[in-house]
Amino acid sequence: MLVVETVVRIRREHASGKAIKAIARDLRLSRKVVRKAIRSPEAAFNYQRTVQPLPRIGPYQDRLDVLLEENEGRGRRDRLRMTRIHDLLVREGFEGSYDAVRRYAARWRAARRKDAGEGAPAFIPMTFQPGEAYQFDWSHEDVEIAGKPMRVKVAHVRLCASRTPYVRAYPRESQEMLFDAHARAFAFFGGVPRRGIYDNMKTAVTSVFTGKERVFNRRFLIMTDHYMVEPTACSPAAGWEKGQVEQQVQTIRGRFFQPRLRFASLAELNGWLEAECRRWAEHHAHPERGDITVAEALEMERPALQPILAPFDGFHESEHAVTGTCLISFDRNRYSVMSTAARRTVQVRAYADRIVIRCGEATVGEHERHFGRNRTIYDPWHYLPVLAHKPGALRNGAPFQDWDLPPALHRLRRRLGAGDEADRRFVRVLSAVLTDGLELVEAAVREALASGTASDELILNILSRRREPATPHSIVTSEDGMLRHPPLADCARYDLLRGYDAAA
Repeated sequence: MLVVETVVRIRREHASGKAIKAIARDLRLSRKVVRKAIRSPEAAFNYQRTVQPLPRIGPYQDRLDVLLEENEGRGRRDRLRMTRIHDLLVREGFEGSYDAVRRYAARWRAARRKDAGEGAPAFIPMTFQPGEAYQFDWSHEDVEIAGKPMRVKVAHVRLCASRTPYVRAYPRESQEMLFDAHARAFAFFGGVPRRGIYDNMKTAVTSVFTGKERVFNRRFLIMTDHYMVEPTACSPAAGWEKGQVEQQVQTIRGRFFQPRLRFASLAELNGWLEAECRRWAEHHAHPERGDITVAEALEMERPALQPILAPFDGFHESEHAVTGTCLISFDRNRYSVMSTAARRTVQVRAYADRIVIRCGEATVGEHERHFGRNRTIYDPWHYLPVLAHKPGALRNGAPFQDWDLPPALHRLRRRLGAGDEADRRFVRVLSAVLTDGLELVEAAVREALASGTASDELILNILSRRREPATPHSIVTSEDGMLRHPPLADCARYDLLRGYDAAA
């Protein structure tokens, strides 16, 4: 391609009357090029290739078209990079360069958009007032927890005005995790915006209709009503409608989760993530106001946020049947309940970190939530009424293996020794917990051990004495009931009586 200076020189010499042949000889150019420079308007000399030769890609063009078509059909996270597609072609014998594949893919996508009548995507910049809105999204990240690889579901919340991010990792993407993420994000922000922007996730949206019309999940609507938030759903496959949180997902993935994070527990990971969100906000400038940081913008936005009146009771409830062994199956694990609920139907309220089991209005069990599978989580106190009638189960009963008893009860069991009789005596003491409570029983055991006696009868006697009513106070009469002439103790009157008897 000729530079502008050469084109200008050709045009000037031709205008002065110099022949094309002479110009071509002096500048060492072909006469065809000289004629093209003379005919070009305003010294514009651009070469437009009409046919693109494909010496390397030619034999593999059909295969490359298939790979590009398959790649377009994949989800955004699963799409192959051009380097990977080039590697697949090389494995099949392709000898061309990566740049040739990249340029062909760019032309292929442009032709695809042209055939569909689409131009390059264009967007409208958005602006939000303080306290107006937040955006929510999920992402999947790979971490290492307690030495084992784990893919966690990360909840992303972003304040639209101040650009403040909040992220928290969960084992599931279920509704109770959604509720917990909102409660923790609003506590982190120090208030609640007036509107929330979501995609059409199943935990929030039940049905999608034309335009923006949606049927939201009932429990999700209760949550948004509790916080006085107006939920807004994006159009399907229109991630740009919540572009801030979509960009945050990519930023957080590169800044926080690469290289792979390693922590002893999920709680430790979440503590680190929250501290990193705070540190990131303190050290990064606001994208629209470069004179302040994101943390300073959050302080300015907080007065416009709605106050948090009370945390939302964010649980997901389901019904389960209790087996004869006082167990329910929930989320691929088994949990114990109180024996009074055996063979009945109970309601399980699942929270992000615990489950609460209710039978009617009574709570019959509460456990820390476990996210593995095929585990059985016992609470030995749930089986105490059954153990009181079957003391022989203390030795081999599954709930009582490695029972973490209070120190006083643990010492008593060790003092009583082993054997059937020792188990019966110990169960008699444990059974008193049903009527007197653990605190009083433990105090009675300490008192008995302090006296040097490890006897169930003594412990039950101590509890019985403590249940006796207190000695009533002496009767105190009022002043109106006092005698005007109170009796006097005068023993001399007996001598007078003796004198009367002698005279008689």
